Amino acid sequence: MKRQELSTLKIPDNPGVYFFRDKEGAILYIGKATSLKDRVRSYFNPDLMQTRGLRLVTMVTVANTVTYQETDSVLEALLLESKLIKKYSPMYNAKEKDNKSFTCVVITKEKFARVLTMRIRDFEKKFSKKDYQVVYGPFASLSQLRIAMKIIRKLFPYRDTCEVNQGKLCFNAQIHLCPGVCVGNITETEYKKHIRNIRKLFDGKKNDIKKSLEKDMKEYAKKHLFEKAANVRNILFALDHIKDISLIKEDEITSFKNVDFRVEAFDVAHISGTSRVGVMVVVEGKEKAKNEYRKFKLEEKINDDYEGLRQVLLRRFSHKEWRYPDLIVLDGGIAHKRVGEQVLAHLGLLIPCVSVVKDERHKPKEILGDKAYTENYKKEILLANNEAHRFAITYHKTLRGKFV
Repeated sequence: MKRQELSTLKIPDNPGVYFFRDKEGAILYIGKATSLKDRVRSYFNPDLMQTRGLRLVTMVTVANTVTYQETDSVLEALLLESKLIKKYSPMYNAKEKDNKSFTCVVITKEKFARVLTMRIRDFEKKFSKKDYQVVYGPFASLSQLRIAMKIIRKLFPYRDTCEVNQGKLCFNAQIHLCPGVCVGNITETEYKKHIRNIRKLFDGKKNDIKKSLEKDMKEYAKKHLFEKAANVRNILFALDHIKDISLIKEDEITSFKNVDFRVEAFDVAHISGTSRVGVMVVVEGKEKAKNEYRKFKLEEKINDDYEGLRQVLLRRFSHKEWRYPDLIVLDGGIAHKRVGEQVLAHLGLLIPCVSVVKDERHKPKEILGDKAYTENYKKEILLANNEAHRFAITYHKTLRGKFV
């Protein structure tokens, strides 16, 4: 798909969700936007490779057209994006199974259900099917989800950490974010309405919520419960005027940076040429993806770091079932970087490569590589490099200990 084709699509300058599609109409990628027009246009900027990575460059090349679905707010776009990614599993969106550091929202199966925001890896450890009503996600940006939940919680206060009838108001109840489950300020029936409305909001059924609230408001008015009717009226107003300025700001910050950006760092360790090992560590979306770390035991005949690095990279990229990285980080100088680039060229892979040069105390002194990566992803590069060194030394000591 080419940039000049965008003008024929008449994409609006409104919040919503967009879909890159192939010639058959199949969805390749789903994203959300504060401005659909500006966001889609950003995929055709000349610096896309540096700002978004190889995976999305390939996606744009393969795409034939873009469609979209408008929403009333950025909050609804965020929730709809997650729902649709889970439904369609587009091949160019990062998959839940690829990144357990993604976040989800869990509604528990209790008399007064808790609404919890947590990492997917923690959810899988702590919950079985009998423990929850529903789980929403994955959400790639924890910061965006936290902002979204603050907005939702002001509309429909819920319980998260307090105990039912614990005898004193929890902190969230004091600031009106919990409806007072902790002291019996709300009935089970009323609380279940809050949970139903939260679920409908996540399911994209805002109009259903409004109809239900309008019915409740009329019922309260008939019974002369004017304070409750006024509260419902305020919620209806808030639903139509969701203040998601914070989400818009966050959305603009991440608009030209791939939040799923995957960095793989490699290192080789040995002592006097013996017990030589190699490792791979992964950082995705600024988070360590420890479940994707890998160890490589190298042959004793490999007697230099360059050959060791070459073998580790060849073995890593023999695993085509592992998602390919957007950036490779190596420990060493220009020679290590050249070895990495030679291996990638041999394999026909267009993946950028940087190397971290250390001083005499083994502290990072310089990062060699394209400035688009060394400056924009400096924190991720140094985190991955440090993790690779730590992981390699740990594995080497463990292996060496077996033969002492």
